[in-house]
Amino acid sequence: MRVLGFMTGTSLDAVDMAVLETDGEAIEAFGPAGERKLSEPVRDLLIEATLQALKWERGAPPPAVFEDAARAVAEEHLAAAEVFLAANELAWADLDLIGMHGQTVLHERPDDGAVGRTVQLGDAQWLADRTGVPVAFDFRSADMAAGGQAAPLAPIYHLARARSSGLQPPLAVLNVGGVANVTFWSGGEAISAFDTGPGNGMVDLLMQDRGAGRFDDKGRYASVGKVQEPVLRALLAHPYFEAPAPKSLDRYDFSLEPLAKCELEDAAATLVAFTAEAVRLGLELIGETPREVIVTGGGRHNPEIMKALTARLPCPVTAAEDHGWRGDAIEAEASAYLAARTLRGLPISFPKTTGVPQPMTGGRIARPNSEGASDA
Repeated sequence: MRVLGFMTGTSLDAVDMAVLETDGEAIEAFGPAGERKLSEPVRDLLIEATLQALKWERGAPPPAVFEDAARAVAEEHLAAAEVFLAANELAWADLDLIGMHGQTVLHERPDDGAVGRTVQLGDAQWLADRTGVPVAFDFRSADMAAGGQAAPLAPIYHLARARSSGLQPPLAVLNVGGVANVTFWSGGEAISAFDTGPGNGMVDLLMQDRGAGRFDDKGRYASVGKVQEPVLRALLAHPYFEAPAPKSLDRYDFSLEPLAKCELEDAAATLVAFTAEAVRLGLELIGETPREVIVTGGGRHNPEIMKALTARLPCPVTAAEDHGWRGDAIEAEASAYLAARTLRGLPISFPKTTGVPQPMTGGRIARPNSEGASDA
């Protein structure tokens, strides 16, 4: 089937889009991929939704802004896709399915026996009705309700992508987004995964906090800074790094406070080292060294992050493009792949990727002109 996958990351940068032809098992063909930057009003609305989500007490009604933000996300997806499809001589009628991950505004992992909370905003029913195409969505909540971490979800796609490229295990795929996560393929169907630590998110927040822009473009600030080792050690003392896998993070789980006295350049360099060192610790946790680490996500565009990973990891580090992968589209492709699996009732999360007790199908389907979303 031909599936359009959407992804909007926690960097609040753009709507990523990719078309896959897949049955949720094999990847039959890669269609076009692209992105459209989020409009400023929608970005501001999502920032407000995120801030309110952080204050949202358990048992209280969801913040009212969630509904407005969910519709805005769907409208932004529709506008982005209509331009994208037209540019690639496609129409909605050419698609069998849409995968919409939605915008994450909250991710609280399970803690001391308490079930976690995760929220991805996006009005899937509205999008299905406007496009006439079924929309797979809500990929995480079933896993979380069953006691899993609900993240990361891309590992099953990473396995399919590696196989489609003829790569051999042991292999690691590292996604450096707002949070960094690793998928480790040890052979056969065996995959494990977890969030290693911060990706770009802390550097982005640092830049914004210091009034230096939204992100450290090409690592300009980090490249002239010096890693502050005592601060790095303080960051690495966080109990998350002692926790067993599978495990997951929210981009706000780490504080910028230890960096308060650092010059901007030194703070940026220290956070880059923090990202890389957290990945190194993650590979130690796996207990087996991969043949290579393939880096996807926005972090691979920061040369300082790539240098730090190369210097600190015990194996070769390559970018997605070195294998012919579309590094900026991997998560949108994964959304399309998860959508196909959801439609077919195939599992999308597993005990060694999210900690869920057994493989979980997850996801729901919003069908056009129906009364509401239904379980897949």
